[in-house]
Amino acid sequence: MLSRNTIVAGILVAMSSSQAFADSGLITKQSKHSVQETIEKFEAAIKSKAPGGWTIFGRIDHASAAKEAGLEMRPRTVVIFGNPKAGTPPMMKGATLAIDLPMKALVWQDDQDKVWLTYNSSEYGAKQIFPRHGLNVPDDAARMLEKFLADASDQATQ
Repeated sequence: MLSRNTIVAGILVAMSSSQAFADSGLITKQSKHSVQETIEKFEAAIKSKAPGGWTIFGRIDHASAAKEAGLEMRPRTVVIFGNPKAGTPPMMKGATLAIDLPMKALVWQDDQDKVWLTYNSSEYGAKQIFPRHGLNVPDDAARMLEKFLADASDQATQ
């Protein structure tokens, strides 16, 4: 039988984990589609902006890699995307930015078979990622990126 202190400690850990997740700069949206459909719709939304420089660089299928290692995991696919026209100039100023760019979105399935799409908010990028490389993001650029990400993620999930 669990002691009262163990139960209280567990609740506190769960609460602190939830708060950390809420303040992490991640935006998560539930999808009305399967994992594969959500990935395809997200990639199509990004590719539709190709004239503006947007591109898909690739995917990482974590569940497939887990299976090859003899493990089982629910679907977890990272879509790597970006805009070299916009991302290259800051990378030229701060080479280490290349560790954080291009951007990524995670499409995943939870234990209740719900599908989700998660990505870093543009605010997180502007206030956390870019500054750690000694770079600044103009407010208008962050707002434009947030609109782009919201539109693409909505197209993928609704």
